[in-house]
Amino acid sequence: MFKGVTAVRDVSYTMNTGVYGLLGVNGAGKTTLLRMLCTLLKPTEGTISFNGEDIFQMDGAYRRILGYLPQEFGYYPDFTVSEYLMYIATIKGLKAGAAKHRMKQLLQQVGMEQMAKKKMKTLSGGMKRRVGIAQAMLGDPRILILDEPTAGLDPNERIRFRNLISQLSEERLVLLSTHIVSDVEYIANEILLMKEGSIEASGTLEQLLKGMPERVWSVQASKKEAELYRKKYKVSNIKTLPEGINLRVLATEPPCENAVMEMPALEDLFLAYFGESVGEIDDSL
Repeated sequence: MFKGVTAVRDVSYTMNTGVYGLLGVNGAGKTTLLRMLCTLLKPTEGTISFNGEDIFQMDGAYRRILGYLPQEFGYYPDFTVSEYLMYIATIKGLKAGAAKHRMKQLLQQVGMEQMAKKKMKTLSGGMKRRVGIAQAMLGDPRILILDEPTAGLDPNERIRFRNLISQLSEERLVLLSTHIVSDVEYIANEILLMKEGSIEASGTLEQLLKGMPERVWSVQASKKEAELYRKKYKVSNIKTLPEGINLRVLATEPPCENAVMEMPALEDLFLAYFGESVGEIDDSL
């Protein structure tokens, strides 16, 4: 329960190594689920297990194999990058020598080795997210949970993060919650669509697209016709062309005689399940 609302319900899922992408609209319960997986919130019902053991009973043993990057992570602005990471390493119980060695490795991996002596308050948003990934990886965790890791980053930074996350997933489980479809589309081994606290659908991208409840159609229309299509159907994209307007329409049957069936994409899938466009989605729970 969260403020009188059941934020997460009937979620049952088994994860192994690889990248899992968690998608959902505002209020779907994504962040609440992540907080429970990180033991920051205890579920009122049900259990969360790692290798058959309840994570809340494992206590510190579980947190030692866990890395977590919240959407907004706290830091002391006057700490340098290296001071901040050593501080986090101390909290995680790493010995000084091992922590320094690990810190150097991670700063190189996230491309921040030249910024080690810079104060946190002087870093750009993208640089802070890189430091955030580094702090989450300090204990070489077997489970890495990332909440909106690329929020607010430019396209180049998002590509860099996607590549880094893909590399980090080779020997661990990575759960990535995001509203940016491309982050999940390119790197997730499995995708979970969360709606009203439950997992609405899950599987590989290919499996989910194959099981879409609606098909995708390309339609050429006038401006007036385009407005009618928007009122009657789910429209995932509108493009103005010299010869008229092209719409990407979701429907079980062809919406008109000249409709051409298209290959679906993850954005179409999102619209089919949630009836909302993706882009300005946030998660308040």
